[in-house]
Amino acid sequence: MGCPRRLLLVSNSTMHGGGYLGHCQQHIQSFLGEKVKRVLFVPYALHDRDAYARTAREKFASLGYELDSIHESCDPVEAVRKSEAIFIGGGNTFRLLKALYDNRLIQEIRKRVLEDGIPYMGSSAGTNVATVSINTTNDMPIVYPPSLQALGLVPFNINPHYLDPDVKSTHMGGLREGAMLLVEGNKATLQGVTGARLFLSCCAVTDYSTEFDCPFTKATFKFSKENENKKFAEVWHFVVYHL
Repeated sequence: MGCPRRLLLVSNSTMHGGGYLGHCQQHIQSFLGEKVKRVLFVPYALHDRDAYARTAREKFASLGYELDSIHESCDPVEAVRKSEAIFIGGGNTFRLLKALYDNRLIQEIRKRVLEDGIPYMGSSAGTNVATVSINTTNDMPIVYPPSLQALGLVPFNINPHYLDPDVKSTHMGGLREGAMLLVEGNKATLQGVTGARLFLSCCAVTDYSTEFDCPFTKATFKFSKENENKKFAEVWHFVVYHL
């Protein structure tokens, strides 16, 4: 691994009563900062990529960033190689992962994020594919990728929109709607307004609460190189779910 990874993994694109990415726009601006001028958007998780790109472009323009949609590029690989930051939006996780494989983008995105250190942001399915695999998705397999192995940008799994924890579940954590993980190097910091639940095989379930009037860090999880090298069945799992 080259430069320290920087990821913002958002549980959901919208909150009830709010607009697209409205609940996390301050976190996005803080995450991308002033150095990033253009964001490469990946709309593969939805069928209507043009409409999705328009929505994302309008939002990022309001935040002070230009946005290029990868589906408008004649060379998606080159678009990733030239990108300053990558944002993968939500939708159907199977459709998204298949398109990433079809366009030969898995290793290209990994290189840009893990070796070159460019910022990666995902919401919902875009958060899901940032993990080890999509084995924990709730989405219907409307198409099928050649593998369920995902980008592997972090050594744990996320199950977006998990509704209610099962006491017998082997999932390793719950990240509620309105929450997000900021990953910097080997540290994942819980942010947002709703908190999370962490499940570990060796410990009791732990709830991490976030005050509604305080969007700052409430809990920090560290993952070691040893955890990073473990097989899928043994890595940490974070579950993203609705309240």
